Amino acid sequence: MSRPVTSRKPRASSQLRINAILAAARSLLAEQGVNSLSVYSVAERAQMPPSSVYHFFASVPAILEALTGEIHAAFRACLQQPIAHGELRDWRDLSRLIEERMLAIYAADPAARQLILAQHGLTEVTQADRLHDIELGQLMQALFNRHFQLPALPEEVDVFALAMELGDRVYARSVQQHGLITPRMAEEGMRVFDVYLALYLPPLLPKRNQ
Repeated sequence: MSRPVTSRKPRASSQLRINAILAAARSLLAEQGVNSLSVYSVAERAQMPPSSVYHFFASVPAILEALTGEIHAAFRACLQQPIAHGELRDWRDLSRLIEERMLAIYAADPAARQLILAQHGLTEVTQADRLHDIELGQLMQALFNRHFQLPALPEEVDVFALAMELGDRVYARSVQQHGLITPRMAEEGMRVFDVYLALYLPPLLPKRNQ
């Protein structure tokens, strides 16, 4: 899997250039999609020579992998936002709240839709997305466990990560057909997420005292 060339934490000036490169790539993704992206187009949009882009990123997939990390950071942040425990009637309320937050990220970020949901065939990006999904699934399981007493779950299956990936398959179909996640397909994706979780979670889970 490709990585940015720098391995140590970049200096402030270098971080500014990295940010400019990623911002340029993000805007090009929103306008033209993944397939039209090149180091030269990113450099032109960022108003810097291509050599400066190559200094930090060895290839377009490396740029996109970094962007994927940024997008998943937004997903992680939405899992860390406050949740009104007293308003949760059952685990499906928590499920819907999380999915609605993630759908809001997709709606506001065309780059997220292009990288996570569109068909681009970039193995590096797909692998990075799956690794991030495992991390998100673990965070999601911990969040559910914070509010409800979860039953024992299989160790060999990442239940929450798989539920999220299955929901994303529905959202991806909508993006491929319409360029966005329609309200109808958003609802279908949330239903798929809940139906898969319901294979492992009983209808009523005891709420934890908070």
